[in-house]
This record gives sequence, structure tokens and C-alpha cells, in this order.
Amino acid sequence: MLVFPNCKINLGLNIVQKRADGFHDIETVFYPVNWCDALEIIEGQTDHEPFTFSQSGILIQGKKEENLIYKAWQFISEIKAITPIKVHLHKTIPMGAGLGGGSADAAFLISLLNQKFKLGLTSNQTKAIATRLGSDCSFFTENKPVLATCRGDLFSPVKIDLSPYYILVVYPGINSNTKEAYTNCKPKAPAKDLRSIIENIAVEDWKNYLTNDFENTVFIKYPEIKKLKEDLYNSGAIYACMSGSGSSVFGIFKKEPMLNFDKHYNFYLQTPVSKIL
Repeated sequence: MLVFPNCKINLGLNIVQKRADGFHDIETVFYPVNWCDALEIIEGQTDHEPFTFSQSGILIQGKKEENLIYKAWQFISEIKAITPIKVHLHKTIPMGAGLGGGSADAAFLISLLNQKFKLGLTSNQTKAIATRLGSDCSFFTENKPVLATCRGDLFSPVKIDLSPYYILVVYPGINSNTKEAYTNCKPKAPAKDLRSIIENIAVEDWKNYLTNDFENTVFIKYPEIKKLKEDLYNSGAIYACMSGSGSSVFGIFKKEPMLNFDKHYNFYLQTPVSKIL
């Protein structure tokens, strides 16, 4: 069985306050984008290897046991009996990019295992398992725009449709560390309610209201990311922003943008639905 885990972008990101547990309360909107990996599972042939993993595309460093895909399989196998499997991941979504690609891979594996082996897991059960893997992981079990609050793991529906626009996502080849990005951030209550901005203000005016607090620290360390955002505006974007804690930056366009980036940049252009139909 083969699926195509997609990534997400963050429409605005406010760091609201530091929590007693050392984490931060945030508010942001997760919006799905069709930049995808490819994930395939087939049944294995021996009980001596209950989980076999292979990969292609962008190389994933580290041990198999550190991968969210392995951890997702491990959580499932703790509660449901499943036969040995072979998993292959073709990776195209950059890592350390603020796009949630690793979380998407794990969430899609949970759904894939549930479907292939008829495990009977409910939507709430799959979400609970995904939440154990990361704050944004359960978002990918439904893949619909949501307002994310608390640690970024409490979701509520939000009315937003960017299908009439081109969305250009650019990864500048920089791995941005989330923990490091929080350093020197000063939590504060947002000046304007994020849901109100997304639902009531025209996309053309978002640049005056919709901000990502991580840009304050990340742009200082990586001025080339700041320049990338400026380049997107200079190329005609009506809105541009860094996604998550970086380092990817996206632009929203009314017209198809010119694709002219350095060779080490990875990028994805999502076409308006009207151009597909």
C-alpha cells in the first residue's frame, strides 16, 4: 500500500507565554500543502525482522529507532498485534524546515497500518497515538486547516481557503533548530486575534497583521532567510512568511511566480485548483 504524506505551512505564529513545564503556549494556523513524500508498506516475511525500513530521496540521518515512523509502528504494535512489515520512505519534504514532514510521515503510517491490517482504531485513537509523537503530528490525521493553540496540539476548525492562489514554498538549505529558535524570544499576547485575521481580513492585507514571532530571532542568525522573504515579496507575493521555526519561507501569489532560486534551494509550487480542473 502506498500513500503520499504532505506537509503544512504556518499562517502566522504567536508565542503567547512560557508555561510552568518549560514549554510555550502558541497560536498558529496549520494549512496543508501538497508537497509530498511517498510512503509504502508491504508485509514482511520473517518474525525475526518485525520492522524493516529503507529510504530514498533526501537522506535521513540517525538510527532507525529515532525515526518517528519507527516510533509510530512501535506505539501501534504495543496495542495491536500486526504481522511484520517492510516500510519504504521516499523523502522529498526537507527536514528542519518548519513544514512538519516527519510528523506527516508518522501520522500517515498510523492510518496506513490501521487500514491495511483492519485494526479498527477510531479517529480519536489515531489522534491520541499521533499526539504522543509530536505536537503537530495529529494534525495530519485529518489534514484540514486548524487553529492550533496551547503547545500547538489543541486544534479547532478555522475557515480559510487558499485554493485560488499559487503557494510557493522555498527551503534555503538551512536546518533551523526549534529549541534554539525559542532562545531570546519574548512571549507576548498578540495585538489582534489570529482567527479574526485569518477569517475576516483579505489575504492581500495579511502582511499588515499576520506575523511569525520566530522571525525575530531566526532572521538575526540567518539573514539569508530574511532576504528570501523579501525576495518573495519582490517577486509579487501578496503575503510571505517563514513557516514554523524555519527555515522554509512561503509566498502566496495571485499570478504564477517566476522560479529563480539558488541551486541548493528546494522549492514547491502549489497551483490554484482552478488551474487543475
